[in-house]
Amino acid sequence: MEYRYLGHSGLKISEITYGNWLTHGSQVENDVATQCVHAALDSGITTFDTADVYANTVAEQVLGDALKGQRRESLEIFTKVYFPTGPKGPNDTGLSRKHIMESIEGSLRRLGTDYVDLYQAHRYDVETPLEETMQAFADVVRQGKALYIGVSEWTAEQLRAGHALAKELGIQLISNQPQYNMLWRVIEPEVVPASEELGISQIVWSPLAQGVLSGKYRPGEAPPQGSRATDAAGGAKTIEKYLDEDILSSVQHLHPIAEDHGLTVAQLAIAWVLHHPNVASALVGASRPEQIQSNVAAAGVTLDSSTMEAIDSAVGHLAVDDATLTSSPPERLT
Repeated sequence: MEYRYLGHSGLKISEITYGNWLTHGSQVENDVATQCVHAALDSGITTFDTADVYANTVAEQVLGDALKGQRRESLEIFTKVYFPTGPKGPNDTGLSRKHIMESIEGSLRRLGTDYVDLYQAHRYDVETPLEETMQAFADVVRQGKALYIGVSEWTAEQLRAGHALAKELGIQLISNQPQYNMLWRVIEPEVVPASEELGISQIVWSPLAQGVLSGKYRPGEAPPQGSRATDAAGGAKTIEKYLDEDILSSVQHLHPIAEDHGLTVAQLAIAWVLHHPNVASALVGASRPEQIQSNVAAAGVTLDSSTMEAIDSAVGHLAVDDATLTSSPPERLT
């Protein structure tokens, strides 16, 4: 495993981050989830990402239970706030001071820790003044309940505004968590340049395009039974934009490129996102321990310019890079 600094900070995280969206507390039984977490630890992964909304808070609890007994100082535990959980009252959503201060307490309790290394705004809240949000985050940091602040799916303009306020308040906004992969490159035109200027790293989710870049979905064939594409409750809507026949056909051209490097297509896809210097870590989940062991093999892989060109020849013409698609809900979700 290789490790990288997260943003302009002294915090190092593993190139592969273990995430538990759509798995812990929903698709995967708790004992298997624990096995996956332990496989991640055995593989050198030290960074674990979750959110209070995942499985309606259950994912945090499962991760906390799985990490019991581990040396806390050897781990980086990340979680997020924004989406509604619990009874879904009028203030149980967004980035108001009330919701942030109440949510961090619940997250720490479920995770079984006194602090998280990174507390992230899961989306931008258009209904709360940014000053209120950043002041609440600053207070969470000063109370020792979080060490650093991050965001997810913020635009370049929102990153600049949030970073400026964080600096005024004496805290560090060091990360953004966007969707990014060979087929979805919407952060490249604006978010990445702004992040490089501000000292913000990307922790990217969906590096495998919800599994399409694993190569298991084939053109003209029904999705494999038990795959994400067949699970209405487990990501079928998220993956549908990648299930175009042209995309599935083009992805097949990645197989020989991967084989030339002794990699699977999934490992090649993870290595591709890690090739970009503004990416600190690739978020991967698992429903089986062996998936973790396979994905970790992408850490430390170097792709030369000819390989990057070959990948672009295979799938680059289908990549989406419209910066306007980086967005948060136009109003709070309830």
